Amino acid sequence: MPYLTKEKVSDIFTQYGGTAANTGSIEGQIALLTERINGISAHLKKNKHDFSTQRGLMKMVGQRKRLLTYLSKHNLQGYRALIEKLGIRK
Repeated sequence: MPYLTKEKVSDIFTQYGGTAANTGSIEGQIALLTERINGISAHLKKNKHDFSTQRGLMKMVGQRKRLLTYLSKHNLQGYRALIEKLGIRK
């Protein structure tokens, strides 16, 4: 069973991206990646030797970092508000 259902994904995009159909918003993509990173981190705490999942996690963290860098260059107030909402320290 997937940990991110369609309803949960649409809720994330509604909360951070404005509407559920606005899946291209940077804020929504960052929030979705953060949710996936948190889920995979919990999995890796139980399964320490799952190295393929660990590699996927590092790729997601890198993608989120690139999106956060883009957001900070183009919308600094939105960047600060988003990292405060998500609890990401940068």
